[in-house]
Formats: sequence, C-alpha cells, structure tokens
Amino acid sequence: MQLYNKLSAKERAALIENAGKERLTLSFYQYAKIGNPQILRDHLFLTWDALDVLGRIYIATEGINAQLSLPADRFNEFKAHLDTIEFLKDIRLNIAVEQDNMSFLKLKVKVRNKIVADGLEDDSFDVTNKGTHVAAQKFNQLIEDENTVLVDMRNHYESEIGHFKNAVTPDVDTFRESLDIIEDDLKEHKEDKNLVMYCTGGIRCEKASAYFKHKGFKNVYQLEGGIIEYTRQVKEEQLENKFLGKNFVFDERRAEKISDHVIANCHQCGKPCDTHVNCANEACHLLFIQCETCKTEMDNCCSTTCKEINALPYEEQKALRKGQGNSNDIFKKGRADHLPYKKDLRNIFETLKKK
Repeated sequence: MQLYNKLSAKERAALIENAGKERLTLSFYQYAKIGNPQILRDHLFLTWDALDVLGRIYIATEGINAQLSLPADRFNEFKAHLDTIEFLKDIRLNIAVEQDNMSFLKLKVKVRNKIVADGLEDDSFDVTNKGTHVAAQKFNQLIEDENTVLVDMRNHYESEIGHFKNAVTPDVDTFRESLDIIEDDLKEHKEDKNLVMYCTGGIRCEKASAYFKHKGFKNVYQLEGGIIEYTRQVKEEQLENKFLGKNFVFDERRAEKISDHVIANCHQCGKPCDTHVNCANEACHLLFIQCETCKTEMDNCCSTTCKEINALPYEEQKALRKGQGNSNDIFKKGRADHLPYKKDLRNIFETLKKK
C-alpha cells in the first residue's frame, strides 16, 4: 500500500501537462481535536492520491491545514469526501484568486506538532475563545474607523509585496515574533482600540485572536477567510478593494495579483517590482525580489558570487557543496546583506502613534 509520493516534481509536471485537464487550487484549515493524526494522515493520503490531489497538508492533534490542487472535474468527489469527516463537513474552501495547473507538483501529507508553527503553549489559553469574524463589507467599515488598528499577521516578505491600506506590517520572520511585538506596542490600548487582524487564509488570525483575547484585548476582530476570501467577496459584491498589490502564497505561483499596485522594489536595482524568485545557485536558494532586467543580467542569481558558482558545471557545484550544508540564506527570505534595496519595515506602529 503506497503511503507516500513516488514521482519527482518534473515527472508530475509532465503528467499534468499530458492530462490536459484544468486543475483547481484551494486551501482550508480547521482546528479540531484529533486523537490519532497518523491514522487520519494515511486515510487522507490514500483517498486524495486516488483523486489526483497534490499539495501540502499538515495534520496535528489540534487540527488540519491544507493547501492543494486537484482536477477541476473531481472537485465534487473531493468535497463529498470531506463531508464524510465530521469536523470537515461543510468547511469553507478558499478557492485561489489565480489558477495555475502547476501550483503543486507533489502530494505531501505530514503529521506535525502544530498546524501552524506558533511557539505557543496551547494549555495556557482557550484557543476556541477567538475574536469576531468579519466579512469583507464589515472589514472595510472597521478599518476606516479611527479607533481601529489594522495588523498584518504575516511575515515581512509576504507583506512587502502586498497589504491592506494603512495596515501595520511587523518586520518579523515568524508568526510567533509578531505576537509579542503587537502586545507590547498596543498594551495601552487593550480596551479603547479595535484590534483587527488579517492573514492569507485566516488560520494565523484564528490562533492570534484567541491569544490576544487571553492577553486582555477587548475588541478583537479577524478577517473571515483572509485575503483570499476577501478578494472573492469584493468581486462578488462589487465592494471597494482596499488591498494593495499581491497576496503571497506558498506554492509554485508565489503570489496572486489582487490589485494593479506594485508596492515593492527589486532587491538588486530598486526598480518597482513584486516578483519573488529563488536564487538559481542551489547552495543558496535565497528568496528575494528580482526584476526581469536583473534576472537576465544576474542569470537568476542573487549575487555575483552565486552567479559565478551557478555557471560552473553541475558536478563542480556539487563538489563545492559537499560537506558544507545549506547556506543560511535559504532561511533569510530577502534579508541578505548584499541586497541593497530590501524594504525596511521596522517602523511598524507609526499609524497608531499618529492617532
């Protein structure tokens, strides 16, 4: 019985192309008490592999977090299967704003300690005592209120290419870092300000809203379904779109265009650009923003050193990497010192201080 993916990304891409079928990219999450995550993991892998589902799914005792794609003509089968699982019945599915048949190239279903790495001790507060969920229309009204502080719960490289108008964007590498920063900067306003949060699909805000209520914040709100669902509702209800730029996503697409605004800059030359790439040097693999001109001049690399290494025969590159381990640049997400135009997002609460 096959319980893991056997095909390489290249092999899977060829199969998708030859199949000639449109695929649907979507995501969902649910907090729930799962007694044996491994049993659920194996069940989902077997069932979804048969449906040609691809993606990244995390399962823990606290719930499930799924980002995936599947053939569009098998969506009803997939939804019917979800409805057979009690805690997933009638769950909201966030359909991607922009579709790409190659958004995922492998099926990975993994058991983790948490469905989001938050660094929190869950027994310290009630994760079900969460903030008020608001839809797009109410969200638009709230963020125009002078008593509202709007906070982006994503990391710096996500908010750099797109965020809501007047949002504060913590300059953090992890979700856990932002929690203490927000609490400290808003400690004098736990009762007189509306704390409104948003993230990609809602999962980070779900945990954060319960955490901040536990910390004494009285008026806590979160955008229902995150940026993805907000975009759908804005289009469907013909509301004003208050999101500027692109929504960063964790698949091969890297981002979805939400508005025509380009709010970021190429990290190498400073020209307006909001396209994330990974350095072509496999020993580096740094995630950064690169325009087409720099991409051509630098051969898809982040530095002249990486460009020189990437130009070497593959076997020589392998020899250089042998015994070296991965470069820390893999984890920097655009923070490398040799990128002169990385946007500085450190003054995160200027909006609050001006009120």
